[in-house]
Amino acid sequence: MEKKFTLSTDSTCDLYADFVKKNDIKFVSLTYTVEDKNGKITDGLDNFTDYSQYVGFYNKLRAGSFSRTSMLNYESHLTHFMRLAEEGAKDVVHFTISSGLSPTVTVAEKAAADVKKQYPDFNLYAVDSLSATIGQGALVREALRMRDEGRTAEETVAYVKDLRFKIQYMIAVNDLNYLKRGGRVSSVAAIAGTMLGIKPILSFTSEGKLNVIDKVRGMKRAFAYALDKMDKFPPVKENPIVWVVHTDAEAEANELAAMVEAKCGIKPDVSIMGPVIGSHVGPGAVAVLWKSAQVRQDG
Repeated sequence: MEKKFTLSTDSTCDLYADFVKKNDIKFVSLTYTVEDKNGKITDGLDNFTDYSQYVGFYNKLRAGSFSRTSMLNYESHLTHFMRLAEEGAKDVVHFTISSGLSPTVTVAEKAAADVKKQYPDFNLYAVDSLSATIGQGALVREALRMRDEGRTAEETVAYVKDLRFKIQYMIAVNDLNYLKRGGRVSSVAAIAGTMLGIKPILSFTSEGKLNVIDKVRGMKRAFAYALDKMDKFPPVKENPIVWVVHTDAEAEANELAAMVEAKCGIKPDVSIMGPVIGSHVGPGAVAVLWKSAQVRQDG
């Protein structure tokens, strides 16, 4: 079947490299910078191809290294879109990290407008995911399904923009110090919470901001929180989306996935988070998302 548009995303979607390649998804990588305890600085590209690379990154954080990230700049977008135009791409559906976390979607639109001056047939539909990591990845995968069904760019964009608000989240962070660095919790709360084993529960708002919506003691209670939320917002059975992601906490992620499958009869995908978003939540985090019939609520 003829593909009516080109599918593109930045690397904050946290899709594995082999999946991206197999499904002809155009991909542009963000960068991250790791500084170890001795002050040695190493730059990295968010384009891991092997599971061991993910584990190695989180082991560096556990050993005391600090990772910083920066948004994908105008030049990177311009290079990416220019290459697509040169390859003959006309309609392009491109996914970005949430505008509630970064102004990336605006930068993408500006770069695409400049490409269009040279290639008038180039049309970019920039989709603000209003999320990140597998939230963005889930939208990309749904766009892929629609592309492969022969849908147009317009049909696909309309569908995924509506879908954004029907994806429910439970994100449990293991180490509050990473949220402290990002300004989401105070230093006092981070120290006290870490000592008490407090796990903040995060979710995306309808504006794509990442908020702490609750706090529980221990990962088991975080998982119970997710299952309770599934009672209120049940996963849909038709074209279901249920996905667990972790930051090198594979055993815990598989435990949650088994609990979810037992509850709703849908086997979740399980994957590891990439270094860009992983830098901000730290090792040991576990998150789950699912598609519901209802629109998610803020708070």
